[in-house]
Amino acid sequence: MPNEDAKLILIADDEDRMRRFIRMNLELEHYRVTEASTGLEAIEHVRDDLPDLVLLDVMMPELDGFEALRIIRETSHVPVIMLTVRDDEDDKVKGLSLGADDYVTKPFSPRELLSRIQAVLRRVDISTAAPSGRSFLQVDDYLQIDFEHRSVIVDGHEIKLRPTEYRLLYHLVNNAGRTLTHEMILSKVWGYEYRDESQYVRLYITYLRQKIEPDPANPRYILTERGVGYSFVDFQHQPL
Repeated sequence: MPNEDAKLILIADDEDRMRRFIRMNLELEHYRVTEASTGLEAIEHVRDDLPDLVLLDVMMPELDGFEALRIIRETSHVPVIMLTVRDDEDDKVKGLSLGADDYVTKPFSPRELLSRIQAVLRRVDISTAAPSGRSFLQVDDYLQIDFEHRSVIVDGHEIKLRPTEYRLLYHLVNNAGRTLTHEMILSKVWGYEYRDESQYVRLYITYLRQKIEPDPANPRYILTERGVGYSFVDFQHQPL
């Protein structure tokens, strides 16, 4: 039986058999499990149980997974893995844009699901110290990063970054002036298991530029090396 210190995972799926299947495999790995059969129940469980991770089915009664995720993200940064029977690129983009951490298409093997869960939880557990020991970085008058409090100030206003967006910014800044390939970014931000998910990098680079760049179409900070990857401008050795 899982102990009280084990990670708590919420399974939100309207299919009883699917919930039983996932619960059995999670409990074999010593996770604690709670369940919801509707989107509304999922929201209540996130609020009341404070799970460490949510497995959220897209197609559910009362409130679908996308709408439930939108509401969850208004108050919580809990990691969310979307579950769906459709391997649709538009669905994947929609889920990620609403703040999902990953996407698994049914049918999936227990090994695949556990690997994704472990990767997402590992990302959450990794602490990111300030680059070069600095707790506060003033890139220029427009952009400042407070690593101690994990906050970003853009044009004098603090903006909210999702955990994945913050990790991406952290690794780019920590390698300022150096081009990181898609594979390097995926490994650092998402984990080695995601080395083939290049669309994740493109999507989150777009999200991050929309939040920190004065003109996202003509980026000042996050630069593209076509066919290679991305870099953060070398603010230490050149004026911005």
